[in-house]
Amino acid sequence: MPADPSPLRIGSLFSGYGGLDLAVEHVFNAQTVWFSEINPVQRVFAHHWPDAPNLGDITAIDWGQVPAVDILCGGFPCQDVSTVGKMAGLAPGTRSGLWSHMAEAIDHLRPEFVVIENVRGLLSATAIRATPDAATPEGASDATPAPTTVRNLEPDAWGLADDAARPLRALGAVLGDLADLRYDAQWIGLPAASIGAPHPRFRVFILAHRTDTVPHPARLRRGTRRGKPRSSASEAGHDRALTSGYRPGLERAGWLGALEERIGDTVVADRGHRHRWGRYADAIARWEHITGRPAPAPTLIHESGGTRPAPAFLEWLMGLESRWITNPLIGLTANQELAALGNGVLPLQAAMALRMLEPDQERVVR
Repeated sequence: MPADPSPLRIGSLFSGYGGLDLAVEHVFNAQTVWFSEINPVQRVFAHHWPDAPNLGDITAIDWGQVPAVDILCGGFPCQDVSTVGKMAGLAPGTRSGLWSHMAEAIDHLRPEFVVIENVRGLLSATAIRATPDAATPEGASDATPAPTTVRNLEPDAWGLADDAARPLRALGAVLGDLADLRYDAQWIGLPAASIGAPHPRFRVFILAHRTDTVPHPARLRRGTRRGKPRSSASEAGHDRALTSGYRPGLERAGWLGALEERIGDTVVADRGHRHRWGRYADAIARWEHITGRPAPAPTLIHESGGTRPAPAFLEWLMGLESRWITNPLIGLTANQELAALGNGVLPLQAAMALRMLEPDQERVVR
């Protein structure tokens, strides 16, 4: 198949520090051309993607004025589907209900691919899907379902409100909306530990593609798979100044290729690791090997003598490059750094999930 030389264009929603975008750029050989973020973490994204404008609040975007993209990616807010939250569910009026605005963006922009990331609670939190009044079964309530146990939910994530008496799963609502928008979707649940990280951080990843058009063959499996990443370059789209060390496209995410190659290597903790990390020595040594850099100190000492988590250590746990978030030039406070890292995505974990979900080229083209 002839290669398509132009990089795919990515639109990023709920962008955070760009962990999902790094994975999508790496796997699809793509370039992020705009993003949407309103929290202070937007400074991180703007620092690393200085040529991508921030569209701001997703609820206020006029999608008719937004440049078209080939891939739309995002992890809509997880607070209301997270098992550590109140499990208010995926419904209008909740923060996780902002998924409806992402669905609106998909409907208007019609990208070839959609990439979604969220927490484990997407598999069990309740949800409702908007339906015309005439389509609502008699006796069914259109109110937000009360939090419920898993056994009272529809029996599987593919159930799309067939039984009005049983609340719909949040994942079922997302997949149902994608189907309504004429997208086929695959999803996978993947813990960070499966790619060698020293913590579980289970995440759900969804990859969807349009069914009303046939994707260009060269646009499938664009990124290199396990090996030296290809280089690419692109010009900034306007006159905004580029930060020192700025790297476009695969040059920004290419380091993930080296990490992919080290997954599964046999690593044995030495005496120094066991003395410093105790029962965590093997996990720390393995992640040091995969990331290619030593673990920073896990805590910082307050002037009062107390300790708090060290942002640089959490940055390392997330498999990010050194100072991706903690660079003083970005200007986040320590609390903002911790919040950003707590909500973020491991780029390597997302890349592995996309590798597993990549559409079969022959099946899609036929």
